[in-house]
Amino acid sequence: MPIRARGTRHRSRSFLSLVFTAVAALAAVLLAPVAAQAARAGESRPIYSYANAIREAVWVDTGLDADGDGRGDRVAVDIVRPREPAQQGQKVPVIMDASPYYSCCGRGNESQLKTYDAHGNVVQMPLFYDNYFVPRGYAFVGVDLAGTNRSDGCVDVGGPSDVLSAKAVVDWLNGRARAYTTRTGGVRATAGWTNGRTGMIGKSWDGTIANGVAATGVDGLKTIVPISSISSWYDYYFAKGAPLYDGGPAELADAVESPDAQAHCAAVQQKIVDGSPRSGDWTKLWTDRDYVLRADHVKASVFVVHGMQDLNVRTKNFGQWWDALAANGVERKIWLSQTGHVDPFDYRRDDWVPALHQWFDHYLLGYDNGIERQPMADIERHPDQWTPDTVWPPSGTAATTVHPVNGPVPGVGALSLKRAPAKSTASFTDNPALDETSWAADIDKSTPDKAGFTTKPLTKDLRVSGSSKVTVTATPTTSSAHLSAVLVDLGPDTIRNYAGPGEGILTGTDRTCWGASTTGDSSCYLTTSADKTDVGSTVFSRGWADLGNYASDRKGKPLTPGKPYTITLDLAATDHVVPAGHRLALIVAGTDSGLIDPPPSRPTLTLDLARSGAEVPFVGGPGAFTRATSGARAQAGPGGAVAPKGVPVPRMTQRLPGDFRR
Repeated sequence: MPIRARGTRHRSRSFLSLVFTAVAALAAVLLAPVAAQAARAGESRPIYSYANAIREAVWVDTGLDADGDGRGDRVAVDIVRPREPAQQGQKVPVIMDASPYYSCCGRGNESQLKTYDAHGNVVQMPLFYDNYFVPRGYAFVGVDLAGTNRSDGCVDVGGPSDVLSAKAVVDWLNGRARAYTTRTGGVRATAGWTNGRTGMIGKSWDGTIANGVAATGVDGLKTIVPISSISSWYDYYFAKGAPLYDGGPAELADAVESPDAQAHCAAVQQKIVDGSPRSGDWTKLWTDRDYVLRADHVKASVFVVHGMQDLNVRTKNFGQWWDALAANGVERKIWLSQTGHVDPFDYRRDDWVPALHQWFDHYLLGYDNGIERQPMADIERHPDQWTPDTVWPPSGTAATTVHPVNGPVPGVGALSLKRAPAKSTASFTDNPALDETSWAADIDKSTPDKAGFTTKPLTKDLRVSGSSKVTVTATPTTSSAHLSAVLVDLGPDTIRNYAGPGEGILTGTDRTCWGASTTGDSSCYLTTSADKTDVGSTVFSRGWADLGNYASDRKGKPLTPGKPYTITLDLAATDHVVPAGHRLALIVAGTDSGLIDPPPSRPTLTLDLARSGAEVPFVGGPGAFTRATSGARAQAGPGGAVAPKGVPVPRMTQRLPGDFRR
């Protein structure tokens, strides 16, 4: 027995040794690009030649025939990958950016386009991702969305064709889809060089597609990094029935489609027109483009990045996506800047590249570098001044209802935890020529175009973190009415000039380099700095609605003049500290000029203040509001204070989810 026992232990050790050896070998193939990186110091190193990288193109069969030509649609996939791992029989992970902009409009602050050599292989891949990550053992894949550049099919603006054309590439990288060496040929291309571990990244429409593909739950997609991206296309174009732009998704498709697609996709574009009525009513088209509804399918980790003053892809998009991801237990991280629609490479470059490097190393290469244990959130408080949060929104944040109450002067009221007395009212008339900046400047004056309510100057800082809601009961004088509600920090500050041409950044003349370069693809980009402006007030959260949507978020009705209606406006997600000495204001008005379209009529609306209130996520809840407003001194009377000048509302002439300068 003792001998057999020793033999059993010996055989067990031998068997376990074989198992551990096999597992280690498998992990090396799946996670590490080369043995040289096995003894790593927490990050991948630039040990491969970028100049000698393999550059190739394949066309992936999407399984669709959107353009109706009788052939399966194929999307063009341009690949840059390190040569050395392939020569050694080792597999690499993939960073992927699926975009409609590679030929029509450009990517990044310098509007880079793809360029090609005589064989049709990519020479310049826009942005720094390939320059930086290919030498570190990653492949970079730039996908032309269906109907754009060198791809077949039709653009359907975030719909099934857009999303499935990108998903098909993830499937191909994992051996589940077919690809070919040419657009029309029959020679198959395989992806034996990759382990299938894929991360998607992109700004605006590109990041939107990353959201959409993640919401399919596709295997192999390990992480996404959506920057200033859409989570629901309805919320890009409408806010509870109120149109945010004077055009719809069909105009967007027309702007990015290739000439070939424009010649074959008229029926698809007409379907988009028919499915997106200017009434603002919800249709199946919007359901197909709402990724929040499918957030429970997301298996990838998510690194959200957004400008809190993004008035292109407005911040409701990141807020509702973040909340849905949290509800489904998705691993996530977030950066929130003071900018508009800007990439972090252009406002925090020195920190962004290392953070992104750590993120991909962890989720694609399997490095235990601690990125997932770092603070969940980074928030820009002042230009170039950032603060971390362990979780976001912070622990102790609680929705707190504050009520508008009248003051001694009509239209100049206060905010209170106590409800206004019955029959308290405030009235205003919609003036489509005015906007939130005008309203804030006149906050201490009685004006016919808004109703304003403020605290006294705060005695302590008061932080708002997350998404607010404003519920109003309003009686219109006409059969149509649009409403706006904004939260304002009244007090002097220096902020990023989000309404400027760079939406918070200035572009310099020097360059910094991020990765390796070739003659055709430089890794060196123009430097940027914060574009700052001094203000007397800052609008930090906004919401809009068509009062006709009082009964349903999804369908509007004509109003009966003289009849009261109750509706809740969803204010955009934010994180803002109103400092001691400043005042918090709630303004309710009609058309926010430049940010929503006006209604057909010019109503006067009377608010029932006893049936109105704002639900605001204060860090510290009601107690924080009470402490910040206790002992506050009275503000100078109406007309006695200097008008708090803010940032002018930018005219939203850009109707695409992506400023082509960036």
